[in-house]
Formats: sequence, C-alpha cells, structure tokens
Amino acid sequence: MSLRFVLDPDLSPALRQQLTQLWVEVTNAGGAVGFVAPVTVDEVRPVAEATFRDVVAGPDRLLVGYAGDEPVAVLVFVDNRFHLKAHWGTLKRVMVHPRTQGLGYGAAIMKEAARRAPELGWRALHVTVRGGLGLEGFYRRLGYREVGRLPGALRVAPGDDRDEIFMWLDLPAPTP
Repeated sequence: MSLRFVLDPDLSPALRQQLTQLWVEVTNAGGAVGFVAPVTVDEVRPVAEATFRDVVAGPDRLLVGYAGDEPVAVLVFVDNRFHLKAHWGTLKRVMVHPRTQGLGYGAAIMKEAARRAPELGWRALHVTVRGGLGLEGFYRRLGYREVGRLPGALRVAPGDDRDEIFMWLDLPAPTP
C-alpha cells in the first residue's frame, strides 16, 4: 500500500492522540525520537503537545503519511528561526509505525520531505541521528552525508553515551 501525504493536516484532538500514540510505539520499539524506552503516553504527551503548538503557531510544519485513514509516518519540518539559516531546515521526529517497518515508508516520507522542502524556501535538509543504531546508513542511502558528530553527546542510560550524528542533504536548485 502506498502512502498518502498531507502537509499541515488539521491537528484535531483525534490526530494529536494518534500521533502521540505513534510516538510512544516507535520509542518502545527502539526508535530514536527523543526518548528512551520504555515510555508512556503521559511521558510523551507534553513534548508532543509542545511540538504541535510550534506547528500550529508556525513556522514549523508537519508532514503525515497515511495508509488508508491511519497515520503511519510522520516528521516535522523545523524552521531555524534565524535569518542567516533561512535557506535550510531540520527534520525532526521522523517516525514510521513499527508494524510497517520494511515497507519503504521511511524512505517514502523522507523523499516527500525533500520534494516539499523547496516550497518552504529550503535548499538543504539537516537531520540528527542517535549513534549506535545504524540509522546513518539509512540516511546515506537517501543521499545524506555525515557533516559532523558530537561524541557521547546523548546519554541514553548511565554508562551509555551515544554520538549525535549530523546528516545533510543538498537539494537541487529550483528550476525556473
């Protein structure tokens, strides 16, 4: 099944609940999306709601991939909020529902993000990756390159510090 993408869907209470639950399920399946498993909805909700507020108020944007009527892939276009960096942006909270792993939905939402980014005036995309999970290989296959690394910057548990890896994708110049 292919995904249907919606940029800036109406963040109804139902969609907020679905996306928060997705965030919990991704984290508890080992996803690196700002938490370390195990987490509950009550732990994720405040961060999710802050993210939703930044989307509703702008300038951040939300991209949701639907399989039928169910949101199964999501990411946030995060504006740098600094005029000298207005030509590029960061992708955060890149998530695909664990039961849909292996169906190509991760690559699909990332490609859709790259397709949509020029609409935001962006010429490049940045994403950070938690080291130790092999995620940088996924992004490399999509054309991203590693541009930096902060050794041990992420403490996921006592004695378990991970690198924060910075990945970058230059986007093609817009055609006139």
